[in-house]
Amino acid sequence: MSEAVQTTVVCQDPGDGSGDVLIDLHPDVLKALNIGLGDSLSIELADGSMILKPIREVDAKS
Repeated sequence: MSEAVQTTVVCQDPGDGSGDVLIDLHPDVLKALNIGLGDSLSIELADGSMILKPIREVDAKS
């Protein structure tokens, strides 16, 4: 599993009424988490911080 990375981000409303939030993650954060464009993340709120974790899908055949 990846080591924890702490950073500050700005949450942005996409303006489409969806209730979604957009955040830009610095390339160093993406690299540290071993994630990239199109990857899914889970999000949790803990002690006033958002915790993002990659969602790793397990191949059902293995």
